[in-house]
Amino acid sequence: MIDKKTKIVATLGPASSDKETIKAMILEGLNVCRINFSHGSHEVHAQTFENIRAVDKELGTFTAILADLQGPKLRVGEIPGGVMDLETNSEIVFTTKKSDKEDGKLYITYPEFAKDVKVGERILLDDGKLILETISTNGKNEVRAKVLHGGPLSSNKGVNLPNTKISLPCLTPKDLEDLDLALKYDVDWLGLSFVRNARDIIELKHLIKIKEKHARIVAKIEKPEAIDDIADIIKETDALMVARGDLGVEIPLQNVPLVQKMLITKSIKHAKPVIVATQMMESMIESFTPTRAEVNDVANAVLDGADAVMLSAETSVGKHPVEVIRVMAKIVKEVETAEEIYHHEEPPAESKEDRYVTDSICFNATRLSNRVKARAIITMTFSGYTGFKISSQRPKADIFVFTGNRSILSQMSLVWGVKSFYYDKMVSTDHTIADIKYILKKQKELNEGDMVIHLASIPISEAGMTNMLKLGKV
Repeated sequence: MIDKKTKIVATLGPASSDKETIKAMILEGLNVCRINFSHGSHEVHAQTFENIRAVDKELGTFTAILADLQGPKLRVGEIPGGVMDLETNSEIVFTTKKSDKEDGKLYITYPEFAKDVKVGERILLDDGKLILETISTNGKNEVRAKVLHGGPLSSNKGVNLPNTKISLPCLTPKDLEDLDLALKYDVDWLGLSFVRNARDIIELKHLIKIKEKHARIVAKIEKPEAIDDIADIIKETDALMVARGDLGVEIPLQNVPLVQKMLITKSIKHAKPVIVATQMMESMIESFTPTRAEVNDVANAVLDGADAVMLSAETSVGKHPVEVIRVMAKIVKEVETAEEIYHHEEPPAESKEDRYVTDSICFNATRLSNRVKARAIITMTFSGYTGFKISSQRPKADIFVFTGNRSILSQMSLVWGVKSFYYDKMVSTDHTIADIKYILKKQKELNEGDMVIHLASIPISEAGMTNMLKLGKV
């Protein structure tokens, strides 16, 4: 398997959800399997979950599963004949009432559309390819709009309302059903779409807690409101996704590169993993090789410090799902030879909280690893906290997380530079350190003479906060 620090997320679909393809993708460098609940039936998704876990068992790997909830995605409905042409400067009537009659009105699946949209607000269709402006609304079920930039529109295309405050809840009835299935299969991460503020994340956390599950939340940033509330969102969420598809429609597209950099910087500072997504290797849906611009896009996300880079249609419906992973892993591996991506040590702020001790240990471990050119930083953790914290400092040393908590083993596969191992023998600190060195040497992760840094809690049997740092040789 490819040894790299930046993780690869791939969306599974008809082209990639069978065991053989999943296995081949993992062997080429796949770390996180994304299940997109916008497509496919529960039966298909359940089979995919089982396939991923079966392959993990066979390979002895811990692949993370990210279940992506659709959220309040607005769409037009079925169009008679499958497509209609919207002429520039013409007018069109949107209706929220489904009709069998071919009356020239455009059905929209969002019941509150006429109540929420205001005169002068823009309506974007099909990822912003078609641009309309609201002329009038009856406040109940119809909206009249002028086509500013027209073109062909086919059935079920997405609708974006960049200026409109949408009254839909963050979790739709469909999302709640999908959430039940995802939690039943103990997914590691849940993608929350169209996050508007921190309250959306708090609501989902509450539902996970009620079900007594361990899934963590990836807040997908694709709305202007989310950028305005980003400080509170980062505080509440467990990870971020820069969802550049809808984001580039909702905000001016020239703003996306700087927003991407800002989100990555803030995520690293707060030790929250960050995924860069959408159109990274889009041409490989059909082609066997990416464009040079796509290679640069992946490279820049790695240079910016992203924990993970994500593939969507390239692996779910594309012709070359395994080859895309292979090519992406090669780009990532090469870019990781650049010195500037390493060592973003963030000294912990003075605090009376318990975390201050752990944060100080993690900060000094990464600084020390740089000075002595350590091969690895090895941490014992139950919550995974030290894994996240050390990763955020981006050490050049490998990060090995040993835990007796099975629920975080695959979760850590999204986190930059982290490799996790199951370990539940807690005799004494000295015994554990010696035993772990032996395991890593046996698995050829370490060699004789390597400098390593160990983090643990003393006494180790209490599994308390990390309060010990030990430098040693293998």
